[in-house]
Amino acid sequence: RLYLRQTRPFATMLFKQLFEHESSTYTFLLADEDSKDAVIIDPVKETFERDCTIIDELELKLKYALNTHVHADHITSAASLREKYGCKTAVGAKGGAKPDVPLEHGMKIEFGRHHLECRYTPGHTDGCMTFVLDDKSMAFTGDALLIRGCGRTDFQQGSAETLYESIHQQVFTLPDSCLLYPGHDYKGRTVTSVAEEKKLNPRLTKDKAAFVELMANLGLPHPKKIKESVPANLELS
Repeated sequence: RLYLRQTRPFATMLFKQLFEHESSTYTFLLADEDSKDAVIIDPVKETFERDCTIIDELELKLKYALNTHVHADHITSAASLREKYGCKTAVGAKGGAKPDVPLEHGMKIEFGRHHLECRYTPGHTDGCMTFVLDDKSMAFTGDALLIRGCGRTDFQQGSAETLYESIHQQVFTLPDSCLLYPGHDYKGRTVTSVAEEKKLNPRLTKDKAAFVELMANLGLPHPKKIKESVPANLELS
């Protein structure tokens, strides 16, 4: 999916949503159309060549390779992108990784005339960040908030109480019209909105106590690649 969207007068942004099938991971590429400065969010090792082809074809200048958190289901290509393009890697400061830019709440990631605001949204992991476009028309929630769901909280410093508070305080306070792009989807869905999730998310419409009880009883198996992905991402982010 390739879009050119007007975010403010005379400031056009390129936006591309990409998908990695094995882990059902979404990768996002955003660029200032005038300067060609770009950022990539949650790039995956297996789709490194695909992403490079797109960056090169569009003649983009990759400034940052961002991760919403230290992933447990795939290995990031952030370090490989840094080696190829000289971009900076960035991930939440509290996640245990050692990126070029440890992200803190309120920081801005600039690319041309645009920026992403970093909102700290822990609960799935200690280091989860949500990235909000400067005009609050779009936000990238990683594994914190999914479409009609949310990230699990039973490993990697997970906390259901913390996740509930993060989503309600940092995501649901965005404008109702803000489009939300999750880090994964397993049913072919691509985007939702603040208004939709506040009304229709079967987990987050519950009160906190009911949410915590639900999350404690999901009984999910651990991701297949957790033993290789987490150590690699702590090193490569």
